[in-house]
Amino acid sequence: MTLISGAWAQDLAQDSAQEQSSTGIAALESFVDQVDSLTADFQQELWSADRQLLETAFGTLSLQRPNRFLWSYRTPIEQLVVADGEHLWMYDVELEQATVTPLTDDAATASPAMLLSGDRAVRDSFDIRDDFVLDDRDWVRLTPKSSNTDFRSVLIGFSGGLPVQLELVDGLDRTTSIQFSEIEVNERLDDSIFEFQPPAGVDVIGDED
Repeated sequence: MTLISGAWAQDLAQDSAQEQSSTGIAALESFVDQVDSLTADFQQELWSADRQLLETAFGTLSLQRPNRFLWSYRTPIEQLVVADGEHLWMYDVELEQATVTPLTDDAATASPAMLLSGDRAVRDSFDIRDDFVLDDRDWVRLTPKSSNTDFRSVLIGFSGGLPVQLELVDGLDRTTSIQFSEIEVNERLDDSIFEFQPPAGVDVIGDED
């Protein structure tokens, strides 16, 4: 997986931009306008500020506009992140703990998952900083307008008009890089995919109301 976050990547992007015209912003606009659903496998890597690999995770993603998605982590721990259109659930199977927040919360609205699955208005939560071509991908860099988020910036890499990589940089300069594969778009997804009911005995933090 290619990791391009950081100042050194900005230099590469500037050099690349001198030779190629990026369509990263156009790719983002087209994706939001034309893709109603998406399924994919993903590999997620967490890198330290000094580029040391800290953790690798694998799972699947399903999303359906508006405002519904399911991130299902298989390894190293089993975890679900579910948006049902009104609430955001995070369920840790091993800890038997679930947290719930309304999707109107600033942190939820300004998340990359909501950027990919939300309606056009969700983009009001982000500022577009730049776009460029690198590694045969069209990249767009965004920053959340809200300060109440877990990350400082997000890069989205498009290939063939589809998002194939996300890179999120948090306040500790750690980078979460997510690579998508086996992408399918605009297939009919059952609404039940995005429904979550905490299993019996699970500790629930937060309020659904």
